[in-house]
Amino acid sequence: MQGNKTKVAVEIFGEEYKVIGDMPEEYIEMIAEYVDKKMKQIAAKNSRLSVTKVAVLAALNIADELCKLQEDYDTLVKLMDTEKKQA
Repeated sequence: MQGNKTKVAVEIFGEEYKVIGDMPEEYIEMIAEYVDKKMKQIAAKNSRLSVTKVAVLAALNIADELCKLQEDYDTLVKLMDTEKKQA
């Protein structure tokens, strides 16, 4: 049996998408706004890019941010483990 799904209509880069997920509506809207903002930033730098290229470049930028945050997180966890072992 599946839990209740949240259904949200969001607009990203001028297109409407119906998103269904397990997260609250506000969270889904926040993520959609973030993707929309990234796409607009990239398009503003080069207006000749196709929507597909803007989307791929936005995805690469977001993936880069995620990887850097994961590295930072891993470093912090290692530091905390080291501190615990020394205490």
